[in-house]
Amino acid sequence: MRSREEQRQQNIPQGSSRQREAVKLPGYAGAPSSSPAQAALSSRKDQSRLLEKMLEGHNLRLAYKRVVQNGGAPGVDGVTVAELQAYLKTHWEQVEANLLTGSYRPAPVKRVEIPKPGGGVRLLGIPTVMDRFLQQALLQVMNPIFDAHFSGYSYGFRPGKRAHDAVKQSQSYIQSGLRWVVDIDLEKFFDRVNHDMLMARVARRVEDKRVLKLIRSYLNAGVMSHGALERIEEGTPQGGPLSPLLANILLDDLDKELTKRGLRFVRYADDCNIFVSSKRAGERVMESVIRFVEGKLKLKVNRDKSAVDRPWNRKFLGFSFLSNKQATIRLAPKTISRFKEKVRELTNRTKPVSMEERIRRLNQYMLGWLGYFRLASAKTHCQAFDKWIRRRLRMCLWKQWKRVKTRIRELRALGVPNWAAYMLANSRRGPWEMSRSTNNALPTSYWEAKGLKSLLSRYLELR
Repeated sequence: MRSREEQRQQNIPQGSSRQREAVKLPGYAGAPSSSPAQAALSSRKDQSRLLEKMLEGHNLRLAYKRVVQNGGAPGVDGVTVAELQAYLKTHWEQVEANLLTGSYRPAPVKRVEIPKPGGGVRLLGIPTVMDRFLQQALLQVMNPIFDAHFSGYSYGFRPGKRAHDAVKQSQSYIQSGLRWVVDIDLEKFFDRVNHDMLMARVARRVEDKRVLKLIRSYLNAGVMSHGALERIEEGTPQGGPLSPLLANILLDDLDKELTKRGLRFVRYADDCNIFVSSKRAGERVMESVIRFVEGKLKLKVNRDKSAVDRPWNRKFLGFSFLSNKQATIRLAPKTISRFKEKVRELTNRTKPVSMEERIRRLNQYMLGWLGYFRLASAKTHCQAFDKWIRRRLRMCLWKQWKRVKTRIRELRALGVPNWAAYMLANSRRGPWEMSRSTNNALPTSYWEAKGLKSLLSRYLELR
C-alpha cells in the first residue's frame, strides 16, 4: 500500500513549481557533474518546449552552481552572489510564472568601464545576479542546439575548445607554408551587433517563441550608467553568460563564408586570422572579407588595427610566432609589457603592503599568467622575470626598513659583516640601486623561504 507521501507526489502536476520546490537550490547536492543538455534536442516538439527544458530542476541547479563559482560583482539591484540563494527562495515562484507567461522583464545591466592596456576603455555590462542565473540556465540548453553546427575553426567560448587550440591551429597553417596572415579586427563588436540580424539567426534553430522573446528582452534591457537608464538599439553587452554564444551565432555566417571560399582561418570570438600564401592574396581576401562583414553582417572593421602581414609581426590571443620553419610559439611583445606593468603595480614600493601579502598577490598573478602562457617558448623570459621580480622585492624591503638603525639590524640578522652593514645602511643611493647591492644579503633562498614561487621552475614543470 502506498504511503501518503507517494500519493501526494503523484497528484502534483509534472513541471509545476511546487514539484520543483523552488528548484531546491539550497545545497544542490544532487546536481549532475555535466550539463543536462549535452545532447541536442531530439525533436521539433522538444525545441518548441525549450523554456520548460530551461526551467527543469537539474538544469537550474547546475546554473546556480556555475553562477556561484564564477562570482562577480552585483548588478543594479545590489544583490550579491552570496545572497542569490535567499533571493531565489523569496522570488523564484513569481519569476518562474513570469517566464512561463512571457511577462518577465530583465533589469538593465550596470555599465562598467574597463581600461584597455593600449589605451581607451572596454564597456562591460553587468547583469543582476538573477539575470546571470537565468542566462546561464538558458545557455545550457541553447549551446547543444547551436554548437554542433559551428565551424571547427571557431574556438572562442565553446565546450571542449580553448585559446591554446586556436594558437596551435595557427601554427600548423604557418608550418604548412601559409606565411602571410589577414588579421581582421572588428571595431567595438559587442556594441555594434544588429539586434534584428542576430534574432533572425537565433530563430533559425530556436522555435520556442517565449525563448526568442526572452532573448530579445535581454538585448533591449538597457544600460544603467551614472544613475541614468540608456536604451540601446544595437549591441549585446559583454558580461552576461549568454553574450559569447550570441556572438558566435552571428559570426558563424562569417565562418561559413570563409569555409565556402576554401580559406584557412582561425577565429576566437571577434578575433579572426586568415592564413594565405602571399601578400597579394592577403590583400584580395582582406577587401572581400571587409565587404562581407560590413555589407552582410552590418559590422564595422577597424582598418587601423586590421592588416595583411607576416604572422610573426602580429599577435593573436597574447601569442606570436618566430619566423623559423617550425613557427615556434612565443610571447607577443605587448604580453611581456603587460606582465611587467602588472608586476610593477604589485611591487610598488610606495604602497603600504606587508611583504607576506605582496608575495601572496604576486604568486597568485604569476602562476595564473603562466598557466595560460605556458604554451609559448619562454624559458629565457621566465628566468629573466624571476631575477627582475626578486630585485623589485629587495627594493620594497629596503624602502620598508627606512631608518639606518633598522637597516643595520636587519642586515646583521642576515649575516652581513658589521662593516658592510654600516656601509650599506648609510648609502645615499635610492632603493632601486640598493636592490642590486643587497643581492648577496637577500639571495634566491631567502625569497623561497618567504614563499615566493619561481616562474622558471613552474614553467619547466608545466612543459
